[in-house]
Amino acid sequence: MSSTFRYHQYVLFFFTLVICAQVQAASKSSNSDSGESLQQDMVNPGYHEKPAWFKESFLDLREDIQEAAANKKRVLLYFYQDGCPYCAKLLQNNLGQKKIADKTRNNFDVIAMNMWGDKEVTDLNGKLTTEKKFAERLKVMYTPTLLFLTEKGKVALRVNGYYAPNKFETALDYVRGHNEGKISFRNYVRKFIKKSATGKLHQQSFILKQPYNLKKLLAAKKPLLILFEQKQCYDCDELHNDIFKRKETLSQIKRFNVVRLDMWSKDNVVDFNGKSITAKNLAKKFKVNHSPSFIFFNNKGDEVFRIDAYLKSFHTQSVLDYVASNAYIKQPNFQRYIDKRADDLEAQGVHVDLMQ
Repeated sequence: MSSTFRYHQYVLFFFTLVICAQVQAASKSSNSDSGESLQQDMVNPGYHEKPAWFKESFLDLREDIQEAAANKKRVLLYFYQDGCPYCAKLLQNNLGQKKIADKTRNNFDVIAMNMWGDKEVTDLNGKLTTEKKFAERLKVMYTPTLLFLTEKGKVALRVNGYYAPNKFETALDYVRGHNEGKISFRNYVRKFIKKSATGKLHQQSFILKQPYNLKKLLAAKKPLLILFEQKQCYDCDELHNDIFKRKETLSQIKRFNVVRLDMWSKDNVVDFNGKSITAKNLAKKFKVNHSPSFIFFNNKGDEVFRIDAYLKSFHTQSVLDYVASNAYIKQPNFQRYIDKRADDLEAQGVHVDLMQ
């Protein structure tokens, strides 16, 4: 490797660090675009495992594009580097929301590329190169950088840096709708940008106060419900501002001891074995991938049911009743239970609207 090339690598790396620092500083000064600021006491704040559904590619981009097109998808190249805090925010705040993760997974084959990696890449011209040389050729200057590719290997949209969840979802809609030839992304965003999340955890009277001792709560008379949420979560906002304010929901959820945890927090919790664990590691232990997630436990600490998808009010209320009444023991098929519950309510003159 020539000294000139090595010099350019060092310059590029230094520039990357400077950009990340500038973006992080901008995040602290304003929550309007990138959400909450990063925790300053985090060790290696950029470490976060990539979702298992990212494509395991041989990095032959021509084949990747053909395979994606055959499945009516497009290719999304995700350039990252170890220790990148805004890569972590992309994977946590954005893809930690089930609606956004599902939209990404269903419409794109996401291929991760290490900006400094040495894996062999076959580019669109059939030439062999490496991840880092490919990134350099594409002028990837900082991470995350996202390249949405068309079926012909052209760039439909390039995202340099981190987008907050609402703008990121708007970018997904722009590319999956093949809008790159119809309207500029700037004008598309102005017209169609998604609503932003509040960026906070909501408080409710039925949520127990911290600190949490899960072992002691198992001995209580009420069953235990653990809610895993995160600050950047539009569905969490709707859950608290609508569903949790309905009297039918409140009458059901009061039958539980409710613990609410931020799935990315380092706050300590006493687990079922009496040992201290962070909320983040507890979420990982229970394989919580999205927010909001409801996990219900019996008095032995066994998980009996969970909700890890966004549900409307009637389904949420029905799950709460299903677990609190122990109906799950006699009727293991929840769909049959909810159908009967709807019929019983209709017979009592209570109209059931599944979409409200």
